[in-house]
Amino acid sequence: MYRSYLLATAAAVAVSAIPLSSARADTATASQGIETVVVTASPIAGDIDRFATIVAKVDRDDIIRQGGGTLADALSNVPGVASSGFAAGVGRPIIRGMDAVRVRVLEDGTSSSDVSDVGPDHGVPIDPLSVQSIEVVRGAATLRYGSQAIGGVVNALNNRVPTALPDKPFSAEADAAYDSVSDAGQTAVMADAREGDFAFHADGFYRHADDYDTPIGTQANSFQRGDGYTAGASYFPDDDTHFGIAAIHYDSKYGIPSDTTFIDMRQTKVLARGSIGLGGPLFQTLNVDASYATYTHNEDDPLGGGAFDVVSTFKNREYDGRAELVMGPIGPLASTAVGIELQSREYSALGDDSAFLFPTVTHTAAAFVFTELPVGDALHIQGSARIENSDINGTPASNVFTQRSFVPISGAIGVLYDVSDAVKVGVTASSTARSPAITELFARGAHDGPATFETGNPALHMERANSVETTLRLRLDRFRFDASAYYTSFDNYIFGQLTGRTCDDDGVCVAGPGEELKELNYEQAGAHFYGAEAQGSYEVWRTGTGGLTADVLADSVHAKLTGGLNVPRIPPWRVGGGFSWKSDMIDASLRAFYIGEQTDFGSFDTPTASYISLDANLAWRPFVSHPGYEIALVGHNLTDDLQRNAASFNKDVVALPGRDIRVVLRIAT
Repeated sequence: MYRSYLLATAAAVAVSAIPLSSARADTATASQGIETVVVTASPIAGDIDRFATIVAKVDRDDIIRQGGGTLADALSNVPGVASSGFAAGVGRPIIRGMDAVRVRVLEDGTSSSDVSDVGPDHGVPIDPLSVQSIEVVRGAATLRYGSQAIGGVVNALNNRVPTALPDKPFSAEADAAYDSVSDAGQTAVMADAREGDFAFHADGFYRHADDYDTPIGTQANSFQRGDGYTAGASYFPDDDTHFGIAAIHYDSKYGIPSDTTFIDMRQTKVLARGSIGLGGPLFQTLNVDASYATYTHNEDDPLGGGAFDVVSTFKNREYDGRAELVMGPIGPLASTAVGIELQSREYSALGDDSAFLFPTVTHTAAAFVFTELPVGDALHIQGSARIENSDINGTPASNVFTQRSFVPISGAIGVLYDVSDAVKVGVTASSTARSPAITELFARGAHDGPATFETGNPALHMERANSVETTLRLRLDRFRFDASAYYTSFDNYIFGQLTGRTCDDDGVCVAGPGEELKELNYEQAGAHFYGAEAQGSYEVWRTGTGGLTADVLADSVHAKLTGGLNVPRIPPWRVGGGFSWKSDMIDASLRAFYIGEQTDFGSFDTPTASYISLDANLAWRPFVSHPGYEIALVGHNLTDDLQRNAASFNKDVVALPGRDIRVVLRIAT
């Protein structure tokens, strides 16, 4: 019963003797005026508040304390972001009601190279334990990364290919944790070093979680296992140039709690990154990023006694390369970047689910431009455009091999106006086109994970989203507030529509229940998404070593199809807040969130009840002179409320974890 706890504790003790260097980021309050720098929103790294849209960044402190095994878990306190929440090992981020093919998930700026867009039961092979920070970007900058980013971009940054020489010859961090809800143990180690003009990075993690508890009992087949390791290095011949490479391996095994199936996933990736200083006033820097990954996962059925049957195997081989030329001032333009991106993806499946989606090949070539234009001291403009060519081939239900070609053309412009030093308002307008995804075009059969019988449509048109968003930022001495409101009108919105019929594995369907699989067809219609988000904090009390802050968060999204029907599987509204204390020695917080009921559900779906989530944490750093030594106690769902995820296919039979108490040990000096 205590095996995971012993593993986590033993790892923490083992690494405690290593001389480490501090990796704990300083916690800056709004009143201190310290810039938060982001890299995904612009080729020129800079202040997070200079963009028309609101950019979110989650640092490693928050990632480790938040817990969870997916990127979406780590982003749960970001306004407008939810989780697909299909299983403990599956939680693809949903941004403003848009998921899968409308949210681009990246690792250090390149593709995550998986099949999480093929089915909601497929995870993303990036574990939060290996991530240093996560950025969520919307608006004009998303066109640098693909038409799949209509909803936004989630970029996991981990420095696996170092982009700067470390300040110290050697630094490292070790983390270990145990949680009570699933008897889970986890450990992670990161290390960075320098020798002359070379920088080195290594990291590794291990995760072991049993079936988790809920207020109505243990959720069967909800276990999660995972491990991974990386080694990378970069060479810095001068101050403006570097290039390097990293080898990454990831393994994961997790159960599908609405079924008896479990997924055994593995990925091997090679990531290369380089930046060449060109030295000219116009042509300043050439950045090149590329990745090549082979991905496989088996969907297995247990036979008893530790044996299992490999029911299906999904494979994905993918190359993603992008080059971006950063230029200096051109007339009124302060900085401009032009770039190209090439992607090649080969997908296939074997076994029972090979009938769900026959092999497909996708080739994409794109060119893009991003520019920033300051107008005086108060007005800042960002603009972007992208043109792609996508060739996609596969075999739909007609058994006729089909090749489709699309040329999505997209553009966006954002305007930020500094009303004063304390007030900024922004407006962003965009028109973004997206090619249909392989599942939307070519799905043709049973998919056991989500228990659906899916049929794509090879005649689908390109989808176009026309959006407008307004933002407001307030930055006063002790008060910080961000808010946004948005509206998106879709032409040819592609969605999976339940028909109300159920089918067997051979596609024989009947009206109503009776068979195991729900029939789902991919269709197109006009759609309208609109919503609002807000997050604010006020420093109630300030001392020489710390301060007490009150904070609030709220978000809501509504989505309707033309004709008045609801878009399926949209997250409900939520509101909450609490108090946090931050000081040199102790951090503490208490927050409560109310997640509303979802009564605007899609056809042949069901409503989802509201619930309350009460979370708390207490972190103690016993040595003020060594702030990297920390022990934390973290509580999630302390009221043990019954929670279900309205955005999940399997919400009616799967409850979210109940009360959880986590102990986290961190060492970084």
